[in-house]
Formats: sequence, structure tokens, C-alpha cells
Amino acid sequence: MDNIGGFAMTVTLYKWTLDRYHAALDAGLFDDQPVELLQGDLVVMTPEREPHACYSSDGAEYLRRQLGERASVREAKPVTLPNDSEPVPDIAIVQPPLRRYLDHHPHPDEIFWLVEYSDTSLAKDLGKKRQVYAEAGIGEYWVTDLRNAQLNVFRDVEQGSYQTELTLTEGTISPLAFQDVVVDVQRLFS
Repeated sequence: MDNIGGFAMTVTLYKWTLDRYHAALDAGLFDDQPVELLQGDLVVMTPEREPHACYSSDGAEYLRRQLGERASVREAKPVTLPNDSEPVPDIAIVQPPLRRYLDHHPHPDEIFWLVEYSDTSLAKDLGKKRQVYAEAGIGEYWVTDLRNAQLNVFRDVEQGSYQTELTLTEGTISPLAFQDVVVDVQRLFS
């Protein structure tokens, strides 16, 4: 409840559904403004600066080489989640082939893991996006923290939250979906 001019007022925010959000996109309502839907809230995306763009593109290429044809790597494309969310992760590792997504964005059962690169968006990526991904059942989520040169790994979803959290600055890690794939942690942010 807000107090405006001495009057107590209840403020109700409009919650978007996926269907209404898609209709608004189709109608051009957002004038190509980069937005994403998080739990029914329309969120304006932070502009990408050069380091973020460079590292996320390089990281996607690195993961493509590591995974080969076993998975597809989508860069800065939406994923559709059942909790009225359609976020745009920096990298989504999904089931191939990419043409399977001609009529829909990847759903949780088609997503192996998601990666966000963070500089100015670190609070959102470790907070709201982490919550959205866990609630949707995304089994693994990585946040590459460019400011602190570290990888935050979230795994083992139970009752809508991640049970395992790792913070790595060096060494290697294997994604849960591909235990034989070895990812050099420092290669993701250096």
C-alpha cells in the first residue's frame, strides 16, 4: 500500500500472461525495445556493453566446440517457461536440431542448462532470474560474473529452488547433462 498525498492507495501491477505477451510482441507494441517476461513482469533488458558481448559470444563458441553436435547453443534468444516467463538468457544449451524451434522457443524439458554473463545485471541474474529458472525446473544454471572473474553454478532443483551452489574461479567443471564434457572455468571469462 502506498501513501500518496495523505491517501492510502493500493497499487496493483498488471501481470502479463505468455499469450498476452506474445500478442503484444506480434502487434509491435514494444517498438523493438529489448524486453523479457519474468513471472508476468515486463522487464527492460540492460544494454550490452563490449566486454559482455565479447565474452558471451566467445563463451558460446567455446561451448559449441566442446559439445559438438550433441547439443545446440542459442545466443540471446528467448526460452519459454511455464511460470509466465520468457527470459532471454545469454546462452541456452538445448536439444538439437535448432529447426525444432521454428514454432516455439525451447521449453524446460528441451533445455540442458542456461548461462548468463553478468556485469551490470549481476543482482538480477543471481536473484530474480535464478528464482525464475529454478521454479521452472531448469536443472542447471551458470552465472559468469565478469566483475569478480568467477562462475556461479546452481544445480539440483528441489521444490522450486537450487540446492547446490558452487563458486569457481579456476579449474574445470562438467555440466550435469554431459558429464564427459570438461569446461575450463577461466576460459569462460578470460
